[in-house]
Amino acid sequence: MAFVPDPMPVELALGQEEIRLLSNADYALGRLAGSAGRLVNPYLIGQPLLRREAILSSRIEGTFTTPEQLVLLEAGVAPAQDARAAADTHEVLNYVRAMEHGLELLKTIPVSLRLLREIHRVLLDGVRGGEDRPGEFRTVQNYIGLRHAPIGEARFVPPPVTEMQEALARWELDLHLQPDPLPLLLRLAVAHYQFEAIHPFRDGNGRVGRLLIPLLLCAQDRLSDPLLYMSAFFERHRDEYMDLLLRVSTRGAWREWVGFFLRGVAECARDGQQLTDGLLLLRERYHALVRSARSSGLLATLIDDLFRVPSITIGRAASLLGVTPAAASYNLRKLQELNVIAEMTGRTRGQVFVAREILSFVGRDLNAP
Repeated sequence: MAFVPDPMPVELALGQEEIRLLSNADYALGRLAGSAGRLVNPYLIGQPLLRREAILSSRIEGTFTTPEQLVLLEAGVAPAQDARAAADTHEVLNYVRAMEHGLELLKTIPVSLRLLREIHRVLLDGVRGGEDRPGEFRTVQNYIGLRHAPIGEARFVPPPVTEMQEALARWELDLHLQPDPLPLLLRLAVAHYQFEAIHPFRDGNGRVGRLLIPLLLCAQDRLSDPLLYMSAFFERHRDEYMDLLLRVSTRGAWREWVGFFLRGVAECARDGQQLTDGLLLLRERYHALVRSARSSGLLATLIDDLFRVPSITIGRAASLLGVTPAAASYNLRKLQELNVIAEMTGRTRGQVFVAREILSFVGRDLNAP
């Protein structure tokens, strides 16, 4: 037995509680968008939040890494860890790259099946699941259950391939209804459930589904940059999240799912606003340090790049600034003196410098697995 989802509902019968939650979520999202409007470059501030999201979203799938391991790999230095931990870190880095690729695609195409395939291709490039046709929808039946358990013991069996293809076509059409009969946040709740129920890939469905939430908010111009991520909420309430998705399929429990999703939007929007405000204050403090030290504008360029990627090498600094390695090393030492960065490897060659205060935002509220 497999489950074939109905088309997305064109309306949802909400009670007073869900209407209140929708209002709260809309308000919190508006506050977050307002905070982003204060930023000179929301993209820079959003990058630490993206790395935090990548770590949390991957944890839901049983993949674990630390902010330090992630930024070392981004700097091109393989962290000293066992093979499983190294593979996990690569998977998390792919999540970052998939989001960045999706944002770039949004400049030319809408959220669509093509975009789904593209971010899936990046997500599974060179990691576990890479043998499961990255960037292509499945051509065989899949199911959700305990690892190595037979399909007869599955918790959930998504639609067979032919029905999956039909459901995907409807999903894409419903995303672009004009005028949309559903408020945007309800559309997101429905679209996220529907994608997870269709489960169109052999692997990586959960991560792609969570990536879609900020991408859809950006595509609909509710946020200028992806500052709202929900994996922290889903990870904290993992069992409830999984149970409610299943309950929509088995009982049509839309109100319960929508209420849960809207609580998550409000909570994550408030969390995103606090993190965004904190990162903005940190950036302002760093720039004030550079000005008070009467240092060159090159240091300000390095600081902003550290918000984009909180680790840097001498070679990367030289390329970024257009200077010699000796000059790049000199500027990095200046940032060390200002306590903006610290050298992480303890080596004299192939050094990696990390902005630990920026990294602390990536690791905010991350409990050890």
